[in-house]
Amino acid sequence: MVKITKAVIPVAGLGTRFLPATKAMPKEMLPVVDKPAIQYVVEEAVASGLEHVLMITGRNKNSLENHFDRAVELEALLEKKGDIARLSSIEEASELADIHYVRQGDPRGLGHAVAKAETFAAGEPFALLLGDDLVHESETILRDMLRVAEAEGATVVALMEVPQADISKYGVVDIASDSDRNTALRIKGFVEKPTFADAPSNLAVIGRYVLQPSVFEALVHVTPGVGGEIQLTDALEIMAHDQKKYGPVLGLVFRGRRFDTGDKLSYLKAIVELASERNDLGPQFATWLKGFAARLD
Repeated sequence: MVKITKAVIPVAGLGTRFLPATKAMPKEMLPVVDKPAIQYVVEEAVASGLEHVLMITGRNKNSLENHFDRAVELEALLEKKGDIARLSSIEEASELADIHYVRQGDPRGLGHAVAKAETFAAGEPFALLLGDDLVHESETILRDMLRVAEAEGATVVALMEVPQADISKYGVVDIASDSDRNTALRIKGFVEKPTFADAPSNLAVIGRYVLQPSVFEALVHVTPGVGGEIQLTDALEIMAHDQKKYGPVLGLVFRGRRFDTGDKLSYLKAIVELASERNDLGPQFATWLKGFAARLD
């Protein structure tokens, strides 16, 4: 059983859904209350036992790298002022994990981004966390996936039951007929963004994966697919169809709290829910929110 310690987080996207805010700022740096969205994702990786993080970056992502670096002058100023709380908050970001960076170059899809992590993986399995997916800190989905991957030597994907109207937005899995949705599902295949009529199930892949190093061999055989991009789903499809060669491909159904911070409405919900739960903000914010909601009625 191989202990998994590495995480890969692709952050090369342009964030066009949040223009003009993301014209000069990475979408991953948009604040969720008082932390950038990407910090929540790194914190989840670290809380799940992952120690080494690779971010697949692109142009204009310098502020993201700076966020996880030391800010010596700012730290000295806060220390001089005796502002220990804010000093601790910025030190926390720079001390979270051993973070590395590599450029994707041409943005040719998620599969292309994952291929850039081959040297970092160094023949070991690793977790893949999409920066748009913010999973609530109370959820254990990534830890559960790591446990299954380590025990079974499997590639494991997080799945979510989605309504008919949304099925074409996701990669959808075909599961073995005898699979139990309350345990690890055996996956027979993947279809990227199918119509409802072509979807093999209502289970969609969301932004958490644990990948075996054999994924890199599968990616070699992937040609541009949906959107003219190298789709990770297509590599997973290859792996699912030849599990004798690539190892088991399993899925865990996630029914907990997550937010798609790449979607405006879900992003706003994340801010409201997380602010409401804060000890320092929650009581006052909830009081204001109730009054505001009453005025809407």
